[in-house]
Amino acid sequence: MTLHHIFTQHPASVGETYWQHQRTAWSFGVCMLIGGLACLVHGVFPFLFERTASRHISQLYERMVVNRTAARRTSPLARLASR
Repeated sequence: MTLHHIFTQHPASVGETYWQHQRTAWSFGVCMLIGGLACLVHGVFPFLFERTASRHISQLYERMVVNRTAARRTSPLARLASR
């Protein structure tokens, strides 16, 4: 297994290049950080951010599961990675 393959196998399995996957992973991480911070603030001030975390979770689920499943069905990168 080459070093290139180690870095590109998983991104290709979800229909992305290495750089696309990095951008997506970072955007997910930022979204989770914001949702997590909102939860911490909400714990102290329950009248703030009442739906922020659940909205972030729903958005992440939509992007990660629903949209990615549809993209994998049509992506030539995903077909190559599954071989």
